[in-house]
Amino acid sequence: MDDRIAETLRADPTMASLVDRHGPLTVEPATDEFARLCTSIVNQQLSTASATAIHDRFLDRLDGEVTPERVLAADEERLRETGLSGTKVEYLRSAARAFRGDDRDLTREGFADATDDEVVEALTAIRGIGQWTARMYLIFALGREDVLPLGDLAVRKGIGQVYADGDDLDRTAMREIAEAWRPYRSYGTRYIWAEYES
Repeated sequence: MDDRIAETLRADPTMASLVDRHGPLTVEPATDEFARLCTSIVNQQLSTASATAIHDRFLDRLDGEVTPERVLAADEERLRETGLSGTKVEYLRSAARAFRGDDRDLTREGFADATDDEVVEALTAIRGIGQWTARMYLIFALGREDVLPLGDLAVRKGIGQVYADGDDLDRTAMREIAEAWRPYRSYGTRYIWAEYES
């Protein structure tokens, strides 16, 4: 995390305390966008512990190599034995077909000139990818620095925990809090996650 990001986040005294507590956190693009998208699909609506266990088994089932070809070739029953539901297997295959297709380049290079909203629109056209998954892709696959994923329960709970003594806040209030982190809301989000999970 460079000085300009730290300076922006530290302008919010509450966020400054999180930066001090958790040290430098980064937002960097993934080396493999498809594999990172699969991680987000596996993680949908699961606790961190459950998602990690299922993802580890999914990775083992594909011999550590998550590619569209391997996902499409894998036996559905064997994938379900990892803990994936039949619906999630279909979502993973839908994403694999989209990555293998010629309609659009879904990699960082393909989205280089696209706005965040355009990326979300393109991704949510794929079966099984909703707003949450698309925003995780913006942060963790593309390394976009100014994403505020309020569809994420841990982000909402974390902001309430840090800024409102655990009380629930509406999304308008949360967006107002996060204005102080612009244009680095992805970094602010990472600190909220870190505090919520600690």
